[in-house]
Amino acid sequence: MLVIGVAGTELTAQERDWLQNDACAGVILFSRNFASKAQVAELSQAIREAAPRPQLVCVDQEGGRVQRFREGYSALPPLEPFGRLYASDPQAALQMAEEHAWLMASEVRATGVDLSFAPVVDLGRGNRAIGNRAFSEDPQVVAEFTRAYVRGMHAAGMAATLKHFPGHGSVLEDTHFDDAVDPRTLEQMQALDLVPFVAGIQAKADAVMMAHVVYPAVSPEPAGYSKVWIQDILRAQMGFRGVVFSDDIGMAAAFSAGGIKARVDAHLDAGCDVVLVCHPELVEESLAAVSDRNLNTMALANLIGRGAVAWEGLLADARYGEARSRQEGLA
Repeated sequence: MLVIGVAGTELTAQERDWLQNDACAGVILFSRNFASKAQVAELSQAIREAAPRPQLVCVDQEGGRVQRFREGYSALPPLEPFGRLYASDPQAALQMAEEHAWLMASEVRATGVDLSFAPVVDLGRGNRAIGNRAFSEDPQVVAEFTRAYVRGMHAAGMAATLKHFPGHGSVLEDTHFDDAVDPRTLEQMQALDLVPFVAGIQAKADAVMMAHVVYPAVSPEPAGYSKVWIQDILRAQMGFRGVVFSDDIGMAAAFSAGGIKARVDAHLDAGCDVVLVCHPELVEESLAAVSDRNLNTMALANLIGRGAVAWEGLLADARYGEARSRQEGLA
């Protein structure tokens, strides 16, 4: 199935038609889709009303530079400051990270959006795309934060998505713009980048997003195209039973599979449950690409709509103002 991007702050007639397609499982929102709290809530409702089946409405609301909803929302810090705090006060740092997760997820859910793709559990080892989105370079420290962050998201009623499997932090290249190759062996990955993913799976994270990085010592394809990474390692060896998302097929590092249909097929054939098509200009061709495939219509059921929530209730919660003040102090 596909989670698609739409162009603006309201649905067009063409986008409503896309949502009627059996292969459309949801919509991912970006800054281009946001004007205000009220507007994005209306857009989320319009998405659901336009489709004949439940839709997953999602966003990247990590904090720092990756925060799509801003005006009227907490100015969330990136994750790196929590790692710095951990060096002097581990317990306080973990509590702050758990609170960050609860605050972020509570605001997103109050907007009518089901899921924020979080947490980033990549190691902070200088990758251009990850940067201060990572907690730490130490895998054991990141593992501790991963457990805390999953707890916080679950406490707010939101599913948690570990990204970017099996680890995007240890290569330099940004896969939005360049191919990335990590030459390390599986044993080296298991000692470092995979440690936080193991912790997240043990903490009952609900989903994983794949990296577009190639690990040739393990598999010749990018991880999202690799049965070895998804089926043999993530599913069989690590015991993950949740949803597997691709990263965006519009990113430069996804081009290695070929055209749009080839990219979609490569992800689904490897074992991804859902393919992200973030660029609206790619949606029509992507929907056509899956017209002859069997659809796993239950894949996203546990990620959608975990109970009613509204801004009024959140604003009345004494925890909210206190959490917002503390978190914005780190931003």
